Amino acid sequence: MKYRTLGRTGINVSPYGLGALMFATQMGNTDSESMAIIHKALDAGINLIDTADAYGDSEQVVGRAIKGRRDNVVLATKFGLPNSDEPNHRGASRRWIATAVEKSLRRLQTDYIDVYQLQRPDPDTDMEETLSALTDLVREGKIRTFGTSMLPASNIVEAHWIAERHGLRRLRTEQSPYSLLNRGIEREVLPVAQQYGMGVLAWGPLGQGMLTGRVRRGHDTDVIRAQFNSVFGDERRLGAVEQLLHLAAEVGLPITHLAMAFAVSHPGITSALLGARTMGHLDDLLLGVEVILTDDVLDRIDEIVPPGTDVGELDQAYVPPGVSKTQLRRRPLAERAAA
Repeated sequence: MKYRTLGRTGINVSPYGLGALMFATQMGNTDSESMAIIHKALDAGINLIDTADAYGDSEQVVGRAIKGRRDNVVLATKFGLPNSDEPNHRGASRRWIATAVEKSLRRLQTDYIDVYQLQRPDPDTDMEETLSALTDLVREGKIRTFGTSMLPASNIVEAHWIAERHGLRRLRTEQSPYSLLNRGIEREVLPVAQQYGMGVLAWGPLGQGMLTGRVRRGHDTDVIRAQFNSVFGDERRLGAVEQLLHLAAEVGLPITHLAMAFAVSHPGITSALLGARTMGHLDDLLLGVEVILTDDVLDRIDEIVPPGTDVGELDQAYVPPGVSKTQLRRRPLAERAAA
């Protein structure tokens, strides 16, 4: 395994990281099955594990699995999504961050978190408030560094300006969707992250299952597609998948290997998070860890999905308030009438 530096943190991580969402017991695995997958990944040289307090009991599973190996693991977790119906058990306020980190530390059975990430932007909290709280956690030794997930490029720039003006720690990482089907972050997020020396973790490198070869046009009986029809029923994505499958066959690679190799080929991507639910999934992905795509293959991919574009939308994509809330994009009726 060849390691990469996570931005300018000095922390070395494997180009493939292990996403822990699938290890929550409600996803179907037993505790022993999930722990076996985690141990196999660590034995193979993967040293980055990414989880979140919103992933069911995955933090507890990860905590038990890395006991005795903690010093060799770069442990990342996230906060910010609702944990309960309580209105203050979410977001990026100092109040919630101080509580959320303690809960995660207990669940993970550790006294520090390597990378602590805001899972989604919080438009109701000043960035200065968030950065100040996270800076204090670094100084207290509870976290080593921190970052965000799904933060738009403009907000990343704003956060760096705020940190510089107020003498606060800077964002060191960003976690965004990136795959053969979703290349939108190449337009602004990746260049901005590179400019500020941030490490980028790519989630969904297999397109939420569409780049496994199991989701095909006309295969309506696929269980995953039936569960997530809004994503897998998108004809544009299905058409692109068919072309990518043809390309993978031409170059003699499983599409999973093509997808993962593509995700880590961009110089702005530090590590791609694989979501292996079974030992078989992990074994397959590990076989492709040394695959390097030639310029000719990358050019062919660019023809299928042009750089900086997304084919359809992910169901977990961040939607800014101005898009999701009608009152933010329309003047009050009285003002419109007066005009």
